[in-house]
Amino acid sequence: MQLGDIVDSLGCSVCCGEEALTREVTGGFCGDLLSDVIAGASEGSVWITRQTHQNIVAVAALRDVVAIIIVDGNEVSPETVAKASAEGIPIVISPYKAFETAGKIYALLGMAK
Repeated sequence: MQLGDIVDSLGCSVCCGEEALTREVTGGFCGDLLSDVIAGASEGSVWITRQTHQNIVAVAALRDVVAIIIVDGNEVSPETVAKASAEGIPIVISPYKAFETAGKIYALLGMAK
């Protein structure tokens, strides 16, 4: 499934990275501890988090995630958006809490049985 399909289905807003909405999403990772993301997120995943500081961009680039999804409608600083834009990493804002965001994406990817 393409990132843009997830954005549309969840009613997310895109902070940056509109040009990458055609990237394929193969899974997801939900977590706020950067060390957990480094250890557990896989290439092709979306990263669901409430963190908004600049370090999320470096971690997302390290793990080659498709996008960072910020939950609960939280705002991202202009500095974080600028860094993500420079790295080519989309940041999207979900209006839902992390649990609901993850569940909706899980179902969209056809992983629910």
